[in-house]
Amino acid sequence: MKSRILAFFLAFFPGFGHLYLGHKVRGILYLVFFLVAGGLGCITGILIMYDTTFVLFFGIAAMIWIINMMDIIITLLTISPRTAMNQTTQMQADQIINQNERMKTILLSLIPGMGQFYLGLTLRGLTFTAAFFGIITMVLFVSVLTSSVFLIFLFALPIIWIYSIFDSINLLNKKQAGETLEDKTIIDDFDQYREIGKKSKILVIALSIFPGAGHMYLGLQKRGLQLMAGFLLSIFILDALQLSIFLFIIPIIWFFSFFDALQLANRSEYDILEDIPIVTYLANYQKWIGTGLVLLGFYYVSTSVLLPELSEYVSYAFGIDLYHYYYDYFQVTIVCVLLIVAGIKLLSGSKKKSTDG
Repeated sequence: MKSRILAFFLAFFPGFGHLYLGHKVRGILYLVFFLVAGGLGCITGILIMYDTTFVLFFGIAAMIWIINMMDIIITLLTISPRTAMNQTTQMQADQIINQNERMKTILLSLIPGMGQFYLGLTLRGLTFTAAFFGIITMVLFVSVLTSSVFLIFLFALPIIWIYSIFDSINLLNKKQAGETLEDKTIIDDFDQYREIGKKSKILVIALSIFPGAGHMYLGLQKRGLQLMAGFLLSIFILDALQLSIFLFIIPIIWFFSFFDALQLANRSEYDILEDIPIVTYLANYQKWIGTGLVLLGFYYVSTSVLLPELSEYVSYAFGIDLYHYYYDYFQVTIVCVLLIVAGIKLLSGSKKKSTDG
């Protein structure tokens, strides 16, 4: 019997999924058209560097890929258990039916809420669908009217998407195990977990996609707030100061937050968690933090107000382009000074420890 899951993943390369299922004509057509369109796009992009014709060919290749994926999904969903049973005599009928139901649930779960709808849980599926597409609509609407900064809230979409997939698979396992499914919303689940004093690991994993959110769900507000603030401030400061050399800090914070939340979720089952902040000595450095915020405020005042006003006057009077010196020298000088000061601070600290020892 052909594996539907394997056919789905093979279809990520156009034609392979259909060839695996025995649909040779469609598989060859998808494969040939995709390779021809992609090959022509590469050739025109290399030979005619200043022409945008290659964009058209790559667009055609992308459309072929999308049509191929939609076709394989429809094909897998329309394969009936009776047809599958006719193809093999070794598996029992109930196993084939369960496998067919599992495959349909996984495929439909790619759209938040559809897997729950397929299982007959209309209210629960509507909750995921409304939350997912509602956030998209609201964030785009607010971003168009105000600022694109609000697009950062789109980080909530992968959280809802992944949690919806885990939830539909978990419900399917309960159904196939003989349990009766209740059509209730996610809020009802939260209330249930709060009553019994437990936390959902699935929700911790989903929320941990956004640094700090999983910690807050576990009740670790200080730790979660520091991780979330550090992640968002790193993105903001590196973008504002154009410090692309330090972009490696962002994935470091993300991975640390994600795996730290997973470890704490496992520990919460047999131990009481303490809300220990990542940086425990911030209270001892309030003056330094305040000084940094004041300097940051002066920096934005100078770049947003003083520099635009003075640049035209200085350029007219002395023939000096302030923007050139600012972007090419001033920012680099600040970064170099900060690195030198931090290095001297670390070296002085290590010398003190060696002399004390």
